Amino acid sequence: MLLETYDWGLEARTLQLLFGLGLGLVFGVAAQISRFCLRRAVAVDSEDRGSAGAVWLTAFATAILGFQLASAYGFIAIEDHRFLATDLAVLAIVIGGIAFGAGMVLTRGCVSRLTVLSATGNMRAATVLIIFAITAHAMLKGVLSPVRTALGSVTIDLPFASIAELSGGAALSGAVAVIAAAWLIQRFRPSWHHVALGVVIGLVPVLGWATTSVLLFDEFDPLAIQSAAFTLPWSDTLFWVIASTAVPAGFGTGFIGGILFGSFASAALRGELQTASFESAAQTGRYALGAVLMGFGGVLAGGCTVGAGLSGSASLSIAALVALVSIVAGAWATSRALSPNAVAVPA
Repeated sequence: MLLETYDWGLEARTLQLLFGLGLGLVFGVAAQISRFCLRRAVAVDSEDRGSAGAVWLTAFATAILGFQLASAYGFIAIEDHRFLATDLAVLAIVIGGIAFGAGMVLTRGCVSRLTVLSATGNMRAATVLIIFAITAHAMLKGVLSPVRTALGSVTIDLPFASIAELSGGAALSGAVAVIAAAWLIQRFRPSWHHVALGVVIGLVPVLGWATTSVLLFDEFDPLAIQSAAFTLPWSDTLFWVIASTAVPAGFGTGFIGGILFGSFASAALRGELQTASFESAAQTGRYALGAVLMGFGGVLAGGCTVGAGLSGSASLSIAALVALVSIVAGAWATSRALSPNAVAVPA
């Protein structure tokens, strides 16, 4: 749409990278201030589970409402995206979601939170992200890809790919999400500006879909349609860093770069830059295992708490919603299993 209207003087990939950079900047600032993270909402050792859940559900409800509204007006078109495929790779999604959820408990943060923390000086988070990205890339294109292929071959055919395809499904789902978020806000009273930042975060995946599927989509040189996510973008960013002359950066790499810069700038202005490292060999092993599980699980599930949980679920995709439920189940079960003997480690 915008490519046909304006002569930007840049190719679509470069424009998508710049838009991704801008959206990442917004996400990074909002997530750094609000400490946005699904793990905080489901982990039994989290002291602010209720308020964290309220902010996360606010973003979730905003993403659903924003996506449906933008789709209705023709600003989003992802009909051919894998999230809207009727053949559900149920085994891969469930196993991957549970593994990812377990991993984010072991590392005390989902990948989005760890990306923010790495930019503010947390070496534990940076180490986890490197292991996570390597594992994800190995699952996508490397030695572990046969595992992905084998598990992904177990599918079931669905009569519909999204709840939005049902009569009244989108309206009902949006209403339920808004009511749930409002109830948590009323009960746990999170900071009003954290709730507002939840709304901002929820709009980011909507703008991501709009950017790559309509606004900056080039029909003569089509690029992959994507939105706010971390599994594939971190894998692509790793590959770009290693082989930038052969692999051009795109929307996902721009998004990651924007988050790192936005998180750093926000923490610096707020006086919250602080280095942190591992305290023992056992802690290092725990975080490394969690990173591997998240890289393994994020690819199988088709996304992380943001890629599937917000971006995918905004479309009311069955695949994305199953992934989100599996992630929550894996995180909750792992948190419960570790809670009797767990020692709190600041994240």
